[in-house]
Amino acid sequence: MTNQSKLPIQWLAAAGVLVLSLHSVTQAIRAAGGRVGQRGEGTSAAADQPTPRNDSNSQIAHAQLLEKARKGGIDIYFEGDSITRRWGASDDQYKAFLANWRQNFFGWNAADFGWGGDTTQNILWRLKNGELDNVNPKIIVLMAGTNNVGKLSPQGSDDPRVAEVTRGIKAILDVCQQKAPNATIVLMGVTPRNDNLAVMPIINQINDNIARFANGKKIKYLNINDRLADKDGKLFEGMANRDGLHLDVKGYQVWANALKPIFADLLGPPAKEDHAPPPTGDPSARKISASSRQSEVRRQSLRASTANASSPAVMF
Repeated sequence: MTNQSKLPIQWLAAAGVLVLSLHSVTQAIRAAGGRVGQRGEGTSAAADQPTPRNDSNSQIAHAQLLEKARKGGIDIYFEGDSITRRWGASDDQYKAFLANWRQNFFGWNAADFGWGGDTTQNILWRLKNGELDNVNPKIIVLMAGTNNVGKLSPQGSDDPRVAEVTRGIKAILDVCQQKAPNATIVLMGVTPRNDNLAVMPIINQINDNIARFANGKKIKYLNINDRLADKDGKLFEGMANRDGLHLDVKGYQVWANALKPIFADLLGPPAKEDHAPPPTGDPSARKISASSRQSEVRRQSLRASTANASSPAVMF
C-alpha cells in the first residue's frame, strides 16, 4: 500500500479519536447538568463548584487537552485562563508568545493547559474531567481568577468576589494536590486589570488571601504585579496589550524571569532536548484560517480565469 493510500486512513483514525473524545466530553457535561461558564461575567455556579463550558469550541479544546495529557512527557504543567493559554499556544496570532515560551522553557518539558475565558469553576471542571489524570508533573503553575473578577466596579467595601475567588482557587489547589500529590505548585497572584482600575482593590485582597495558602514547600506563592505595574496597579508600558488585561511579550518575559529560578531549583538546568507534547491552539482559529485559505484560493482562481480570458498566459 502506498503512502498516498495510507494517508486518508490516518486522517480517519485521528478523526475517530477526536469524535470519541468529544462524545466523552458531551456525556460528562450532561452528567454535570450542562451548566455554562461565561467569559468573565460570572456564572450561576459558585466559584468552587466545577462547571463545564458547553460551547462546541471549548468542548473540542477540552478533547485536545485530554489528548495532550495522555501523551505524557510533561514535567511542568501550566494551568489557567487565556493569560496562560496564549503564552504556549500554536495560534498564528500568538507566534511571538510561543517563541518566548520556547526560548525560556525549552528543555524543561513544559506544557500549557490554559483555556481562554475560563473561570475558576471551569478550570475545576477540566481538572476533574481528565486533563491532569496520570500526567504526574513535577511542577504545576497556576494562575486563575481574573475572569471571576471581571471588570465590574466594586459593590461596596466587602465585595463578594473576594471570598468567592479565594474559595475557587483553594478548590483548584485541592484538586491539583489530589491528582498530582508529588508536584510542587507555583500559585500565581492574579495579575492587574487595567480595563477598569477600580477592580484593583478586589484583586489585591484576593492575592492577600491566596498568599496564605503557600507553605513554602509543596505550594509556593509568586506575585509579579510589582514588576508589571505601579503601586496603583497601572500596568507599565509594553507589559500588556491594548485591552489592559492580556500580557504582551514583555509581560510574559517578566513572568518567565520570576519562574525560571524556581524551575532551576526544583528541576536543575534545562536539558538539550524537550519531550513535552506539541502546543495546541484555538480550534475556531484553525477553522477561520482554513476558511480564509479557501477564500484566497477562490479569489486567485477568479483572477486567473479573468486574466486568461483577456490576455495571453504567463508562466511564473
